[in-house]
Amino acid sequence: MNNQELMIIKQAIINEVEGYEFYNMAASNSNSTEVKNAFLELAEEEMQHVVWLKDLFNKVKADNMVDFQMALIPEPTSPAIFKWENIDRKDAGIAVSAFGIGIQMEKASIEYYTKAAKETEIKEAKELFNILIKWETIHLYKFSSQYEELREEWWSEQGYAPF
Repeated sequence: MNNQELMIIKQAIINEVEGYEFYNMAASNSNSTEVKNAFLELAEEEMQHVVWLKDLFNKVKADNMVDFQMALIPEPTSPAIFKWENIDRKDAGIAVSAFGIGIQMEKASIEYYTKAAKETEIKEAKELFNILIKWETIHLYKFSSQYEELREEWWSEQGYAPF
């Protein structure tokens, strides 16, 4: 058992739990069904990442990587684009803030998993971290593309545009 490997995985689990909690909090503060559902979907994905990481942790701890089944971990699907025209305008400020924070969280996750994949000596851990990089990149894409659009709308409504 390698304690350094276990520490990397434990931190990854904490990171995913924080993401799960944040997305649930963002969903509960949203008035828009579209935004609420988007955040709940992301929270569910983060919790699935926790399940995969806990399984990896237990297998590494038991020195039993033979039972770790990478085939059961799906590659991420194409990002769904939300229908932002359904967002309640009163909710726009919350959505802009939450998506801005989400962008930073996803960037940090990508950086963390990239570093973890380089540092690990366990083939299965490296594979899982690379899959998680793909998932977090999808999340980042979801946030970034819509954040820009929503931010511009919000600025306009606040009288900040045109410059």
